[in-house]
Amino acid sequence: MATRLNSIPHPTVIKVDPFTPAQQQKGIHTRWHPDIPPFVTVQPGQVFKVECVDWSGAQIGNNDNSDDIKNVDLTVMHNLSGPIAIEGAEPGDCLVVDILDVAPFEEMPWGFTAILELEHGGGLFAREFNSHAAKAIWDFHGVYATSRHIPGIRFAGVPHPGLIGTAPSAELLATWNEREAALIAQHPKAVPPVALPPEPKGCYVGQDLPAEVSEKIAREGARTIPGREHGGNCDIKNLSRGSRCYFPVFVNGANLSLGDLHFSQGDGEMSLCGAIEMVISSERSLVEDI
Repeated sequence: MATRLNSIPHPTVIKVDPFTPAQQQKGIHTRWHPDIPPFVTVQPGQVFKVECVDWSGAQIGNNDNSDDIKNVDLTVMHNLSGPIAIEGAEPGDCLVVDILDVAPFEEMPWGFTAILELEHGGGLFAREFNSHAAKAIWDFHGVYATSRHIPGIRFAGVPHPGLIGTAPSAELLATWNEREAALIAQHPKAVPPVALPPEPKGCYVGQDLPAEVSEKIAREGARTIPGREHGGNCDIKNLSRGSRCYFPVFVNGANLSLGDLHFSQGDGEMSLCGAIEMVISSERSLVEDI
């Protein structure tokens, strides 16, 4: 007969509560910075599970009112689970990550799609349409999603992480900040903005660090909206079960982080929040540094 002795589940290395604001939980961070220490360490070749909150960190509710979208705080955008160190990974290595499964929380079988206010960045055509806040709630029924706000539609989703990447080195972080500051200086009044500089407001690390380290991370930490040399916000709809990812390693341990989970998405997010955003209870991954 089957026994528990030889039926050992894969460990969940980061756990979250989908009903608690992200900035009250451990193992979550909202900036990229090399001084954010790993929250957990795994071994090369290990299969493990990670839990993630939605990108807003529980700011959006399952209701028929879009005021939460209108008033969303984007300085805490992309609450990432991590960092996850891989034992033995060193700068110059290539980190191989296999995504084995992605599944929503059983306790929260719903997600949301949104259009943001123009001053919040709106989306690709925000200025042309003078966009205003709106949202649709989607209910999950196994592989399918339906919405009371968009009746008559049902489709199968392809769950995937919108954001996954490794930590930058101090040198790479400085390059990002210099490059993006120059871009902002060239287009100071752009709406939506062409880049977002470091912003102490909303910076969250999810660990107890010395005050001077926390202040340094808040002052220098890169915002998570653009994709960069380390991966990051890629929003690739087919980066789902069975995908293999290759990430450059810039710091010891690689310090992998992920979040911004989607039940489904098209080719990009035209309205900025154009995926069906969700909380996940199970992202199974296999990592190996080479």
